[in-house]
Amino acid sequence: MSAVPGVSARRRLGAPVQRLAERLRTAAGWHRIGLAALLGLLAAAALPPLYALPLLILAFAGLVWLLDGSATRRTAFTVGWAFGVGYFFAGLYWVGIAMTVDFAAFWWFLPIAVGGLSFGLALFTGAAALAARRLLWRGPGRVFALAAAWLLAEWLRGWVLTGFPWNLVGTVWAFSDTMLQPAALGGVWLLSALTVIAAAGFATLGDAGTRRRRWGLPAAGLTLLLLAAAGGSLRLALAPPPGAPAVEGVHLRIVQPSIAQDLKWQRELRLEHLRTQAELSMQPGWQEITHVIWAETAVPFLLNLQPSLLRELGRLARPGTVFLTGAPTQDGEGRGAPAHNSILALGRNGEIAARYDKFHLVPFGEYVPFRELLGMEKITGGRRDFTPGPGLRTLTLPGLPPVGPLICYEVIFSGRVTGENRPTWLLNLTNDAWFGTSSGPYQHFASARLRAVEEGLPLVRAANNGISAVVDPYGRTVARLRLNAVGTLDSGLPQALGPTPYALVGRWGLVPLVGLLMLLATLGARVR
Repeated sequence: MSAVPGVSARRRLGAPVQRLAERLRTAAGWHRIGLAALLGLLAAAALPPLYALPLLILAFAGLVWLLDGSATRRTAFTVGWAFGVGYFFAGLYWVGIAMTVDFAAFWWFLPIAVGGLSFGLALFTGAAALAARRLLWRGPGRVFALAAAWLLAEWLRGWVLTGFPWNLVGTVWAFSDTMLQPAALGGVWLLSALTVIAAAGFATLGDAGTRRRRWGLPAAGLTLLLLAAAGGSLRLALAPPPGAPAVEGVHLRIVQPSIAQDLKWQRELRLEHLRTQAELSMQPGWQEITHVIWAETAVPFLLNLQPSLLRELGRLARPGTVFLTGAPTQDGEGRGAPAHNSILALGRNGEIAARYDKFHLVPFGEYVPFRELLGMEKITGGRRDFTPGPGLRTLTLPGLPPVGPLICYEVIFSGRVTGENRPTWLLNLTNDAWFGTSSGPYQHFASARLRAVEEGLPLVRAANNGISAVVDPYGRTVARLRLNAVGTLDSGLPQALGPTPYALVGRWGLVPLVGLLMLLATLGARVR
């Protein structure tokens, strides 16, 4: 008797998947650890700028199958840790490029920076795998348990040891304005939860049981993504065109000089760098510009202690406005006085209208933890550590609505980019020249765009070598300078939206989301 065509097709699909699932469940020893690391590498391919999303299905479904065969706590933790090592090593390889700027001095730190960071951050994924495996690891419920544990791990790594919430899984959707919109409701955490559920849900195809049981969760995960896309499409359909409406009377010029990092702090070149940026600032169209913006540490001097330089740079400000630039500053003349990585707003006569000091400093880049014990210098220029500023601030500047300044990776901390007084736009100055032509600047820009959607605030980004951009409160890129481009970006300033649900609730919204996932894990664990 001939086989029924539909049944034959399902068997042809189901048999290989179940064989793969069984092989992963029964893998042992170093084979299991190597497979987990390989799956983590595949998951990282979904991050910016590659966005190879289909690989997430194999990565997370494979992780579930490896955990199915992890009978002990130690094995479950090791599988999750190895997955994280692969994920972070592939996603953060570009950190090592910073060591090549002064390779003779820091070659030895390159493997420590990349490997140590990967091994350390993987402790969070290991803990997530262990927690999920020991709590509710039964039936479809194990997918929701993994999503809940993964979400908590992402949140924790944004806090522990000053935090490093880089490459949260939700950033894989940064290629799509539509798919970013749910972040206004639940932040990047909601996107991460949907992503893990949709990808890991395919693990049930390797389970025994009826077709409904095996296909139910993959279908539900894809349905959730479709609903998120539909909601995002509707939100954008009701929104004004990108960049509209704009703040009246504000015309910005962002300067991107793309100065190579190994040249940036050379004494004989510093004045030339300033002249280059000044010439770019005053290119044709200058008469229409109200505010010029330079990148992080664009001025390679202790600017607040240089009265003549302040007056010269003040000429870039129009009467009644300010010129905005990044520069190192120092509190007093003494050699031991605190130094800061700052944003300065200069008036027409060189007066400092406002100053913001970076408070979330980069370990080993802006200060050396345990300096006396380690006996090493920071990898950035200068021997002294920077001192952190007092925290988030909202600045009121001439000719501009209230602004929330952020320097470099301060923009990656979800729910922690605005102070007590809500600004009406975000300003992110950065210097991604440290990381060359790599994934790093693209990942950084993706995180910055997510903050705009989460807060309902436009974001203006000035980077030394890219990516400089103006982003509206829906996360849409209004104007952009590509990585390594030399030039200027002229744009209006989009108006802010009212506070989004996530802006009102903030990170506390993580609590009901994790609670819902745990409820679904409990219900799913009862499915037979």
